Amino acid sequence: MIERALQRLCGALARGYRALPSWTGILVVCVGAAALRLSNIDAGLPYRVGPDEPVIADRAISIMRAGNFNPHFYDYPGLYIYAQVLIGSVRFTTGAMNTSWRSLDQFHPEHLFLWSRLVNALLGSLTVLVLYRAALRWGAAEAIVAAALLAVWPNHVRESHFALTDIPLTFLTTLVLLLSLRAYETGRAVWFLAAGSAAGFAAATKYSGAVALVMPLVAAVGVARGRRAGVAGAAVLGSGVAFAIGAPYTFLDLPGFLNGFGDLATAYRPRPLTDGARIYLNHLNQAAGWSLAHARWTRWSGLFAAIAGLVCAGVRAVRRREPVQYGLVVAFPLVYYYMIATKNLIFARYMLPIVPFLCLWTALIVVDLVGWLAGRKWPLSARLPAGAAVVAFIMLAPAARGIAWPLEYGLRTTQDVAYEQIRRTVPVRSVVAVERDVLRLPDSLYRGINLAHLTDRSPEEYVSAGVTFLVASSDAFGPIYDHPDRDPARYRLYRRLLDDSADCLPAITPTPTVTGPTIRICRLRPS
Repeated sequence: MIERALQRLCGALARGYRALPSWTGILVVCVGAAALRLSNIDAGLPYRVGPDEPVIADRAISIMRAGNFNPHFYDYPGLYIYAQVLIGSVRFTTGAMNTSWRSLDQFHPEHLFLWSRLVNALLGSLTVLVLYRAALRWGAAEAIVAAALLAVWPNHVRESHFALTDIPLTFLTTLVLLLSLRAYETGRAVWFLAAGSAAGFAAATKYSGAVALVMPLVAAVGVARGRRAGVAGAAVLGSGVAFAIGAPYTFLDLPGFLNGFGDLATAYRPRPLTDGARIYLNHLNQAAGWSLAHARWTRWSGLFAAIAGLVCAGVRAVRRREPVQYGLVVAFPLVYYYMIATKNLIFARYMLPIVPFLCLWTALIVVDLVGWLAGRKWPLSARLPAGAAVVAFIMLAPAARGIAWPLEYGLRTTQDVAYEQIRRTVPVRSVVAVERDVLRLPDSLYRGINLAHLTDRSPEEYVSAGVTFLVASSDAFGPIYDHPDRDPARYRLYRRLLDDSADCLPAITPTPTVTGPTIRICRLRPS
């Protein structure tokens, strides 16, 4: 009886699914992706922001005020700064119509953060759709699973909340994959030109995006022998022109670019591949693996699934005689992973451009395993739970983290409490020294000075610089106060600065409902 009931249920679900339009599934996935990326996107604004959000916004507003499109800043190539100039111009115009400000002197980065974040959330959601379109080459089921996995991928959901370059870069590299697949299928130079142009814009967003050019070059291998050089040349030409359009001052201010790039390169000095690879694999485990204390091997479930999917893609490529298509989804992530893993600076968000490829690989093994189980001559009451277990084991961990992150980000933090206290107690236009960027005070209200340690300056130096308030973070002073014997000199400096030379409000400490570091707000005594 149970077996017949399950068969009827599965049949009804299958008939209902086939009756739905083909776009319904991806529409639901994209709406869900957008909902996650927009949820609590304004949490902590304008004082709790990403590490480089103020840097990019400052450059964009400087361009708006001066009318000089030379960013004089080459940590990023330029395209995303210009995108924020466009966003900022629209934001300023709409605000001026609502009498929010009269001149650009009244327009500051805190007025730009939310609008730029909204654009990034849109690009993050569109990346899901682009991946779906690319993955259709492997099947409709594979495409929807890959898109659904990217929609909930924790790091992608997280970074879509911030106005940084990594989400636009991921969108563009995924677009390069789609255009390269189309170029390979048609063999037309115009599609190679388009794929190369997308790669050029990726490089103009972040230098590492230049690796995306490998995809149209791999696609060129699949073209008839006499046309390979021509279509490859079209891809290279498109990338060069697009990069010049997106980052023109790379050439127009060549000395400035070379000096800036040389300074940047010193921060990305080489490191052993094994060290970087291990760190990034741990980031992957944290995003896609299980955290079971009594079964530690499960933390590698995401990596196991991705590797199995990669093998599965290879098997399919051999069976279907499509080595170029296989190369397109393997070459870029492997080259890109090698590049970021051999550099000294490592952040989880640097791995985002290869996440859509990991999602596609994982989707292949999920669909193949479920299909294999469906073809077994087992009772339906056994096949159905087995298929559900496969899907849950591979996809539930990243889905749970991706759905939970926006909710956690919206919780109250010690930064929220500290900013409220600052607004109540610190006079507007005060000069405030802030430790470890624990807060980003609005330029329209305060003049903030950020330091790694408040003890980098003496009380007398602060007073002479006009600083009247200090904001200390336990991320910096905590280890010193916990173990004063390890660094007695800095401990004495902290005691002199915060205890002897300033009057401090009660410390803001984390509680079960308020997360974040302990924060101390102190008024310096005049000397």
